[in-house]
Amino acid sequence: MAKVCAIFGGSRGIGRAVAQLLAQKGYRLAIVARNLEVAKAAAGELGGGHLAFSCDVAKEHDVQSTFEEIEKHLGRVNFLVNAAGINRDSLLVRTKTEDMIAQLHTNLLGSMLTCKAAVKTMVQQQRGSIVNVGSIVGLKGNSGQSVYSASKGGLVGFSRALAKEVARKKIRVNVVAPGVPLMMES
Repeated sequence: MAKVCAIFGGSRGIGRAVAQLLAQKGYRLAIVARNLEVAKAAAGELGGGHLAFSCDVAKEHDVQSTFEEIEKHLGRVNFLVNAAGINRDSLLVRTKTEDMIAQLHTNLLGSMLTCKAAVKTMVQQQRGSIVNVGSIVGLKGNSGQSVYSASKGGLVGFSRALAKEVARKKIRVNVVAPGVPLMMES
């Protein structure tokens, strides 16, 4: 069975580093980002056989269409990495509602939608693996990052619950929470 991995947010940062590692290990990759040109550049740097896709993870129709295209061109997704995320640091009282919604939609809803699409395929295969990229601030909180912290903390709870839902189908769900340890804890 081909090892096909969709990496949402795979064009830069942690997602890009994951893509580089998985490409070395022989995975066929779908590099997914909002900006198709940036995704194409990232996929091109990995060598042949990897494809780029454009998707707004906060839009269910975009996510569904992207999964259909990945399956058509690479095969069924059996590995999913959710590294797409945005951060708009600000004290809560200064945070615009639009910025709150954007962070929640991208960081939390986006991962829920990609997991929903991936799990449908993984259940049919009776196997799969999902890694959601959280943040240490989702566990510890940080001044000036209350909304970002909420979105990443919600991702932890979602991932734990989803792991219990799909474990009997041999689908693993994990969260990694990178970040610099906070110097001052309250």
